[in-house]
Amino acid sequence: MSDNVTSQLDELDLQILDLLIKDCRTPYLEIARICHVSGGTIHVRMKKMEDLGIIKGSKILLDLAKLGYDVCCYVGIYVDKTSSFQSVFEEMKKIHEVVELHLTTGSYSMFAKVISKSIKDLQNILLEKINNISGIQRTDTFISLSQPIDRNIEL
Repeated sequence: MSDNVTSQLDELDLQILDLLIKDCRTPYLEIARICHVSGGTIHVRMKKMEDLGIIKGSKILLDLAKLGYDVCCYVGIYVDKTSSFQSVFEEMKKIHEVVELHLTTGSYSMFAKVISKSIKDLQNILLEKINNISGIQRTDTFISLSQPIDRNIEL
């Protein structure tokens, strides 16, 4: 967070965020009870943090394996030239198995998190979708064997 935004938060704001990080479905009245303030105060604080861009929405966490997505991998992407970045971003957005895309430093231009139902599906995603994007020079793929840590930042 930039110092400008950080300076606009107080201890109550941080306490609210901490509770929501632990369970984003906590009702505002429950948060108010825990924080010893009114429900209206929580609404006002939430609106402030949304306006500041600190809270961007909420997400549902899915157990992807139970939905048939058993393979998770990371793809290091080499882009052929800087002018190709935007078109590569746009094409990667169209691949629904790409769940994250990061612009990176180091060896790769980009790093993507990709989910698939099987190794065969992953092969298809890599060969028919990702590697066919104009501007991608080549890729390196790393299959995730497990995810022993999965957490949000603590404030």
